[in-house]
Amino acid sequence: MIRPRPMSMCCLFVLAMVGLGPGRARAAAGDVLAHLCDDYWQGTLRANPTMATSLGDHHFDALLEDISPAGAEQERRRLEGLRAQLGTVGEAELSPADRVTRTALMLELENGLDNLACHAEDWVVDPLGGPQVSFMNLPDITVIVTPQHAADYVLRCRAMGPYLDQHIANLRRGLSTGRVAAHDQVRKVLEEVEALLAQPVETWALMSPLAAAHGDWPAGAAATFRRDLTAAVREVVKPAFTRYRDVLRASIMAAARPPAKAGLSFLPGGADDYRRQIRIQTSLDLTPDTLHQLGLEQVARFRHDLSELGQKALGTGDIATIQKRLRADTAMHFRTAAEVEAKAGDALARARAAIPNWFGILPKASCQVKVMGLYEAPNSTVAYYREPAEDGSRPGYYMINTYQSTTRPRYEAEALAFHESIPGHHLQIAIAQELTGLPEFRKHQGTTAFVEGWGLYGERLADEMGLYTSDLDRIGMLSYDAWRACRLVVDTGLHAMGWSRQQAIDYMKENSVLAENNIVNEVDRYLSWPGQALAYKVGQLEILKLRDEGRRRLGARFDIKGFHDAVLRNGAVPLPVLREQVEAYFAQMEAAK
Repeated sequence: MIRPRPMSMCCLFVLAMVGLGPGRARAAAGDVLAHLCDDYWQGTLRANPTMATSLGDHHFDALLEDISPAGAEQERRRLEGLRAQLGTVGEAELSPADRVTRTALMLELENGLDNLACHAEDWVVDPLGGPQVSFMNLPDITVIVTPQHAADYVLRCRAMGPYLDQHIANLRRGLSTGRVAAHDQVRKVLEEVEALLAQPVETWALMSPLAAAHGDWPAGAAATFRRDLTAAVREVVKPAFTRYRDVLRASIMAAARPPAKAGLSFLPGGADDYRRQIRIQTSLDLTPDTLHQLGLEQVARFRHDLSELGQKALGTGDIATIQKRLRADTAMHFRTAAEVEAKAGDALARARAAIPNWFGILPKASCQVKVMGLYEAPNSTVAYYREPAEDGSRPGYYMINTYQSTTRPRYEAEALAFHESIPGHHLQIAIAQELTGLPEFRKHQGTTAFVEGWGLYGERLADEMGLYTSDLDRIGMLSYDAWRACRLVVDTGLHAMGWSRQQAIDYMKENSVLAENNIVNEVDRYLSWPGQALAYKVGQLEILKLRDEGRRRLGARFDIKGFHDAVLRNGAVPLPVLREQVEAYFAQMEAAK
């Protein structure tokens, strides 16, 4: 456990630095930075209690995030205060390692302030991560060992009523200023909420922790947990979701933006919000035009590669014919959910066995395949990754979507597994959590372009590792690469160039081999999470560029294990910092001739 320290300690350290020699001043500046990092992380856990729970910190298990205007203002003041104090710590006063930490912390603070400035809470109605999904996922990160854990969980469920009421208030405020969600996001969330309300509360995922009640608890404790949790869900949570449904149906849906105007460019202030999100997600100052053009170039490359591989695997190089065959041939798709799960498990096992030959640093935490619940699967993406608990109480989960299994392509399953588990997200995120000598925030937070860029890099790396079992599975790798290239085109198209939702769907159908139901869910994801989809290709291309530079500089002395360790040993740093760190590794190798 990290003990929180009062902010005033930092000011005392700054004053103490006056008059110190260079060595002692550097140590003092490092102490100031360490205290600021600690303050930032403890405040972040308090402001994000469900994230704290997911990481194994149980101090805030009875709470939910404060999404009220007052809560947002308190967070803004916290971040601005930390930024001002960090500004007093000059880079020249720090060690090289601390300079990386200072840069990473400043970026986290600025990203947090930029996110707050976007006021997305006023309009986002999210089919993928909204409360109708995120609340039902809470049991997966909840530890119930003692009656106190049970009591905290009940309090957290009771907090869902006020949370949903504040969500409603935020949406009404946005409605009054012309900032409202797009039609299809509202429609999908309504479907999810109505499906939830149609079920008896006893079957809700929120009730599943009842099974964790222990027989060795004090007499009556298990019965009390059942009684209190049932009352909380029936008397607080269900009525709050009913209110939410009614407001969506009566007010938000009527004013929702039509599919032709679904992107941020059609919201007041949307262009500025999108520029902020580009910087947040990529850690770079890139324009929508630059990203759009990069996407077009990458899509053209995919079409060339697909034509070549299609000739080899399917006997045709015609893109349209390849797409039709892959999408229409039932043999190309799974038959059952069990097949989807088995394929995922097999790919994960083979990758786990192969990584010692490619990485020096290996994670201790395990990764397991887990199937998404039906409350989220219909409108969710094909898969995602859930990080392990830092205390070792929960492994990393490769979450797979087996809903409508006959629409799930066999040829994409391996690329998907390698992205989300090993050598992709699990490898990178679990390693980051287990690093020593770094402040806590650098183990658990970081630049999206690094995290998602590494996941996409992992798909291509898996081919070099010999993990794909056939040329058809390698077509899946190409398809997924094209999918991320399409994101650059589609995300900028929707949010900066006035594209309609259907225009985005049509573009992805023409330039990938994804199934149409996945394409629709993907486009709706980009509308709910502007800018996030840009991170994948931007990060992957930077990692590949660095690797090519290393091979050119080091020649026969280039070591793939050493390169991967140089990329991963500092956590998910901003891309400019990644370049500095990897180039320093190359220079070190050159000096060791």
